[in-house]
Amino acid sequence: MRTTSEFERIQGRVVTCERCPELREYCAEVARVKRKAYRDEDYWGKPVPAFGDPAARVLLVGLAPGAHGSNRTGRMFTGDASGVWLYRALFRAGFANQPEQRDRHDGLVLRDALITAALRCAPPDNKPTPLELERCFPYLTAEIETLSGLRVVVGLGAIGTRAAAGALTATGYAAAARVPFGHGAESRFERADRAPTILLSSYHPSRQNTNTGVLTETMLDAIFRRARALLE
Repeated sequence: MRTTSEFERIQGRVVTCERCPELREYCAEVARVKRKAYRDEDYWGKPVPAFGDPAARVLLVGLAPGAHGSNRTGRMFTGDASGVWLYRALFRAGFANQPEQRDRHDGLVLRDALITAALRCAPPDNKPTPLELERCFPYLTAEIETLSGLRVVVGLGAIGTRAAAGALTATGYAAAARVPFGHGAESRFERADRAPTILLSSYHPSRQNTNTGVLTETMLDAIFRRARALLE
């Protein structure tokens, strides 16, 4: 008989989480009212679990689900412009089986990569509070503990990078130096019972960055080429 893995148990706790009543109320209201373009769809409206390979050596840490993206589809970086950019880059680097993302049933599979976030519920105006991030933090540390072969962590945006650095430290890793944030910045983390892990910083593939040229596809590709090189 198949047993439930620790990773699956963590995701079960994420989906049923009630630690932030204000976020649960907001996400449920978004799912009830809906955006006009998606009025015929059933919104997920719950905390969004991590997506990808439970034995991944590469972990991506984003900010939070989008109100009409992941909060609608129920899968990380799915259903909005950020996901379009991210999954195309993962496909080009060999971490995804296809570049397209639409919903949880579109056949997308990640290879050796897992996507999670600093916050699992969509926050109003995409701006989580420090308390909300603190409440969600234990899920990230629990996920890192399950990834015994972890070698690379990609922090998507400043908040994702800070959350990743904090979670690595909280799970027994020590940074070799101060952890900077900047596109392509690298920090080495070491832990006695595991191989060293590199934290790569990346600008977040949000419209705010991609529409203004702050982040280009070439720049995003460079992050995942570097992740691939670190694995090899």
